[in-house]
Amino acid sequence: MNVPKSETLPPPPGVIGSLKAGFDTVAVHITAIFLPLVLDLLLWLGPHLSVEKLFQPMLSDIRSFGHANGVSASDLDQMIGIYKTVFHQFNLLSLLRTFPIGVSSLMSGLNPLATPLGTPTIVQVHSVFDVLGWIAILTLLGWLGGGFYFRWIASLVTPREEAIGVQVVLQSLFLSIMWMIASFVLGIPLFLVLYLLFAINPILGQGVLLFLGFLSMWLVVPLFFSAHGIFIRRQNVFASVISSLQMTRFTLPTSSLFVLSVILISIGLNFVWSIPPSDSWMALIGILGHAFITTALLAASFIYYRDMTGWLQTVFEKLRTRAATPQA
Repeated sequence: MNVPKSETLPPPPGVIGSLKAGFDTVAVHITAIFLPLVLDLLLWLGPHLSVEKLFQPMLSDIRSFGHANGVSASDLDQMIGIYKTVFHQFNLLSLLRTFPIGVSSLMSGLNPLATPLGTPTIVQVHSVFDVLGWIAILTLLGWLGGGFYFRWIASLVTPREEAIGVQVVLQSLFLSIMWMIASFVLGIPLFLVLYLLFAINPILGQGVLLFLGFLSMWLVVPLFFSAHGIFIRRQNVFASVISSLQMTRFTLPTSSLFVLSVILISIGLNFVWSIPPSDSWMALIGILGHAFITTALLAASFIYYRDMTGWLQTVFEKLRTRAATPQA
């Protein structure tokens, strides 16, 4: 007599269980929030690398160009005011927060100009070549820091006898470079095509943009887990990406729900962490809360990936065994 399928196939890992396990892991190993904490303290209390002086002449050129093309003075003032605010607040050090692999940061999106210690030291960057050099150095440091951060958290959810070597950081660096190249290769032509479509027919452009939005919702799940195979299964870059695609293919509903939960929790609580003003020491509570939550969510993602890939392997083995067993 054959055993019913429901009794032979184990249940898949749950979203709530993975999230709970991630929070429990970081609560036990609270030092895991060290890197996000240090990065946010640097961006909050440390010096600022500013490009304001470098781009000031460009604002005058924009005003002259606008006057020459009949743009109203009020519109020009509003637009230039926005640019001034962006250049005034922007801190090049925020580039230490990199994607898709990087150390999580609350202050990289806030760029505070007031702290409990007073106005931070502003270091102006006066040359375009200096800006490009800083971008390259800070991005590289962000990728390397993110690699060690991911390695640290992944080591908390893997057996102690399976030590994670430093080589995984190099693999994560290759993955970040690969995604950066892919973003430029695909993003620039896509932007040009959208620009032309909006110029031809705004409705057509909006339709294509909506379609791309739905497509990105499917792509965000394999992108989210693209690095996990490097740290959990010691895979190289390409094997990790393929493993993420395969897991997404067979577990898309559950994996999408997990990724959506992580995004909603992270974004939702970011509003809470951002409530204290940057010139108050209460902002430290937000920094600590953000460091704990984002680290716990990262640990939960590693746990979910580890358990889900293990579950898929068990299911495939049972299905192969069942297919090879003669039916009674």
